[in-house]
Amino acid sequence: MKFFVDTADVGVIKDLLDTGFLDGVTTNPSLVAKSGRDFLEVITEICGLTDMPVSAEVSAVDTEGMILEGERLAGIAENVVVKLPLTLDGLRACRHFRQKGIRTNVTLCFSANQALLAAKAGATYVSPFIGRLDDINLEGSHLLGDIRTIYNNYDFETRILAASIRSANHVNQAALAGADVATVPPGVIRKLAEHPLTQNGLAQFLSDWQDTGQSIV
Repeated sequence: MKFFVDTADVGVIKDLLDTGFLDGVTTNPSLVAKSGRDFLEVITEICGLTDMPVSAEVSAVDTEGMILEGERLAGIAENVVVKLPLTLDGLRACRHFRQKGIRTNVTLCFSANQALLAAKAGATYVSPFIGRLDDINLEGSHLLGDIRTIYNNYDFETRILAASIRSANHVNQAALAGADVATVPPGVIRKLAEHPLTQNGLAQFLSDWQDTGQSIV
């Protein structure tokens, strides 16, 4: 499973790129608004850091507006993925971009039927929001599994991008359900490497090593 980081913080992205396990970036107007910076400027800077996919979301809600904004975003760099809402207007725009060879990420998916339509419209990625489903006492991981089954049944090329991830457990659930990608907040990505038994074991190792009085170098 690939890891995308869900942030508009350029410094955080630079730091995570150095780890070697980052595969892309997702952003949205809300994340950029928190940075207080110009949206197009941020997307341009992120795309200058990496040739990995960078999802940049439109703000329009009508097909024509989405197409205009999406083409502007796609013109920033070849690795921009135009992020569209999963509405009928968004699906029409998705179809347009598919025909033009522009990659898309259809977001705010909450049902398998929506994911089916996104695949038929030619979406590069579909983003089921598993955390928000959990918030209303539904199992977001079950949705991922249903989408995986449907896509496998019909050999759809659309990739499942698990979104609205709030914990390391969500990442585990996404991997078990067969998601192609998980877009994860920076803090959660860092927690994936943590386990109390690892820390305890390392502390014991260091204590035992110090008792030997030896040095490797």
